[in-house]
Amino acid sequence: MSYQVLARKWRPKSFDTLVGQEHVVRALTHALEKQRLHHAYLFTGTRGVGKTTIARIMAKALNCETGITPAPCGVCSSCVEIDDGRFVDLIEVDAATNTKVEEMRQLLENAIYAPTRGRFKVYVIDEVHMLSKPAFNAMLKTLEEPPEHIKFILATTDPQKIPVTVLSRCLQFNLKQMPQGHIVEHLSRVLGDEGIVFQASALRQLAKAAAGSMRDALSLLDQAIAHGGGKIEEDGVRDMLGTVGDDYLYSLLDALMAGNATDLLAVADCMEARSLDFDSALQELATLFHRIALLQLAPDAISDDSERARLKPYATGFDAEFLQLCYQIAIHGKHDLELAPDEYTGFSMSLLRLLAFRPDVNAGSGPVTGATTSIKDKMAVNPVRNESTASATPVRREPEETDQAKSKGTLAKPEASERMDDDWHRLVARLPLPGMVRQLAQHCELVAQDEGSIRLRLAPAHKHVLGKMQQDKLQFELQNHYGRPLRLEIELAATASVTPAEVARSQQRERQERAVAAIESDSFVRDTRDLLGASIDESTIKPV
Repeated sequence: MSYQVLARKWRPKSFDTLVGQEHVVRALTHALEKQRLHHAYLFTGTRGVGKTTIARIMAKALNCETGITPAPCGVCSSCVEIDDGRFVDLIEVDAATNTKVEEMRQLLENAIYAPTRGRFKVYVIDEVHMLSKPAFNAMLKTLEEPPEHIKFILATTDPQKIPVTVLSRCLQFNLKQMPQGHIVEHLSRVLGDEGIVFQASALRQLAKAAAGSMRDALSLLDQAIAHGGGKIEEDGVRDMLGTVGDDYLYSLLDALMAGNATDLLAVADCMEARSLDFDSALQELATLFHRIALLQLAPDAISDDSERARLKPYATGFDAEFLQLCYQIAIHGKHDLELAPDEYTGFSMSLLRLLAFRPDVNAGSGPVTGATTSIKDKMAVNPVRNESTASATPVRREPEETDQAKSKGTLAKPEASERMDDDWHRLVARLPLPGMVRQLAQHCELVAQDEGSIRLRLAPAHKHVLGKMQQDKLQFELQNHYGRPLRLEIELAATASVTPAEVARSQQRERQERAVAAIESDSFVRDTRDLLGASIDESTIKPV
């Protein structure tokens, strides 16, 4: 027996199994129950949302041998023949290939004859907007006053092209695009019945690629099953679709927060090496900026706790006005891709534009990511820091290394927790770490160190920087520095001491406060403010 594609095999055969068009089903169900049947229906909507499917269910509901019902039996000869596409009184016409007035006249001439098998003769005209103007004119009279045994069901993806004279003679139903959640649920049921193993995250990728079309989703599912050899996995689906993974998008955000152009372009190079679609990348990036802005200004709009936790550091680290600019740059960059010398140039230029317009880009300071414990509280915990030294980098002079240690290229082993903290601050500043790896190191504190391992602690608020690539690179640089194999372990827990990133932020904050104080104490500024009743916008003051 030949294989039947999923989009045909799982086409809904009743209103109960129809997904995502509850408003249409409710209206049609009430009309069938009360026998208030119109002679012409128009279903509009994008491809794959159920226009033809609803037309066939309506044909069954009108011709079921049990009577006119919103729940056709599905087993009588009329229902079976309609499902099989061989019911003589269901005439399906493709207007795209039957556009001429002569074809429409021939169709309407046969409409006067009574149905052969069913209760009604149902004409389903798909893509009706493709008919010519004379063809529309030819059907107007019949469409307005058809014989009692005739029902017209029209379907179109472009209702604006249908004459108003035709629209006024039909009951119009606008079918919605399928929400991603509905698509994922339906694909899950299909795969469960088919006995195919799948990952929920892979189905979300398919639902996103389907762009609201259930038929497209089922077609992509067929392709994914073939691509994955009978399994649906996220990595396989992403490779099949050529979509941009979340890892790339969040790496771009990390590099943007760090103000590191090298890392931004490195991510773009990786995407080009994998032949990922830069147009889709900018679209996904714009969506991500939108979600971050939502979390900033309307946090209740994001109900997913995991998404909220992952976006929170960016919502704290990016200025609200800058996020609006980022969104504009992303969507305009997508629009301008076709004007660029090539897609890579256009994409990388959009990334550089994001960086160029970012305020407060300071290579010496990390992003503001909303640490769970304030820096003042941590200074109170750490005995080697006090108020007099809080504004300076908490680093003591390192004792002179022995000749033996220098010859091995190693550092002296820390002897106490305070010493570990100081050594870690100094070590992070010394290591040649790229942007995202430096972000990871700066947000960690040193917990323990021995000859074969180094154990660090990272606050859960910054777990977004803990990627395998960043961890491997940090371990590699530590091994090069100490000149011996080392195992790097990073645990997620609240930090007990001040991290290098927090020290840098404290220094930046103090520089900002000094700059504001200097402006406010200026005599000319005070006189101008008093004379004109002006105020100072502190966000425009930048330390030098």
